[in-house]
Amino acid sequence: MSIALNTMKAFSAVALVGVCLVPSASADGMSRDAKRHAEADYKDAVHRAEADHSATKAKCKELKGNKKDVCLKEAAATEQKAKAEAKARREAMATGSEANEEARDADYKVAKEKCDAMSGAAKDTCIAEAKAKYRQ
Repeated sequence: MSIALNTMKAFSAVALVGVCLVPSASADGMSRDAKRHAEADYKDAVHRAEADHSATKAKCKELKGNKKDVCLKEAAATEQKAKAEAKARREAMATGSEANEEARDADYKVAKEKCDAMSGAAKDTCIAEAKAKYRQ
């Protein structure tokens, strides 16, 4: 049982890191680098889950009878949960990114419309600032 608890503690730490990553996505949307980073984090979490599962399985082999069976089932369940949490974090970040991009586009349109009230260099500066702010 202590093997399973140690593994669960490790996965809880991984889950906390993932939870901390979600709010760090900027309000302006998720960049390509951030998307690649999220995918890399997902793959790392899956690899860690698989490695932890293998290590736990090796420790389970030392046990006998039902204790061994329970240990193996707990190891498999812990791996499955860790992979599911990693997938959920990745999908949540992608969904949040799409919503942020749509909001940014809407804000850009409003800012650009406000620039239409201006003329000349002031209008050009206003449009340039809006493009820079909303990354258009």
